[in-house]
Amino acid sequence: MTTITRPPAIPGTRLAAPRRRRRSNHGAGWLTYAVLIVTAVLFIGPFYYMLVAASRPMSEMVQSPPPLTPGPNLWANIQTALNQQDIGRAIVNSVIVSGTVTVATLLFCTLAGFAFAKLRFRGKKALFGVTIGTMMIPPTLGVVPLYMVMAELDLAGRLSSVILPTLVSAFGVFFMRQYLLQSLPDELIEAARVDGATSLRTFWSIVLPIARPGMAVLGMLTFMTAWNDFFWPVITLNSSNPTVQVALNNLGSGYVPDTAIIMAGTLVGTLPVVVVFLLLGRQIVSGIMAGAVKG
Repeated sequence: MTTITRPPAIPGTRLAAPRRRRRSNHGAGWLTYAVLIVTAVLFIGPFYYMLVAASRPMSEMVQSPPPLTPGPNLWANIQTALNQQDIGRAIVNSVIVSGTVTVATLLFCTLAGFAFAKLRFRGKKALFGVTIGTMMIPPTLGVVPLYMVMAELDLAGRLSSVILPTLVSAFGVFFMRQYLLQSLPDELIEAARVDGATSLRTFWSIVLPIARPGMAVLGMLTFMTAWNDFFWPVITLNSSNPTVQVALNNLGSGYVPDTAIIMAGTLVGTLPVVVVFLLLGRQIVSGIMAGAVKG
């Protein structure tokens, strides 16, 4: 029986280690891309169908199978939708409502989140429990008394009746509290107190810069929620001073609603939100990544 012996090592040299074969991940990469493509199609598909339906007459969309390519009537249907409802004014109203609600929610919720996360005061846990408990109450239960309050204040039918009840949200307070608990070190707060900074000065100089990634996410969610809100605006506003969702609801009125006109108005009402997301989406992702690296 023959044995294999290793050659003697030469002084001053090292034996090369045997190379290991690297496993190829091409299969996993293709699977990842396939999942991403399918997900993108599922999300983009409804928007593309809205574009197709908005550019063709309703008689063609009820055919089987329906057309899958855009038609030549897009601008005509958009013009008809704009003539039937003042969608331009509705977009301006929605921008005012959504912008005001977003700014107020970011300010108040960040202040409350900072107080619940880092400050000490009596009744802190009880007050936070009450705040979280309000999230379990259905909003529909407060519609009648809320409308009565707005009518007593002579605000029914005005944009202020939509803005005032949504200036702060329990979800925003909870979100910012959880974010600041993880991202804001106690040492920074103590150092600011040693330097003689007040609570507001600490909030403005230390808390806000650290809370920007969380505020960006909360701001986008708040803007989207305020823009898509339909239930309360359709109750308190009228057709002469609507938001986008109320104007789109009025487009669908009639014995036989025209689907093409409704889709054309929906397309116009959706574009501002898409533009805002395209402009701020990268900043939100980069802010989240920056906050994760700091954490």
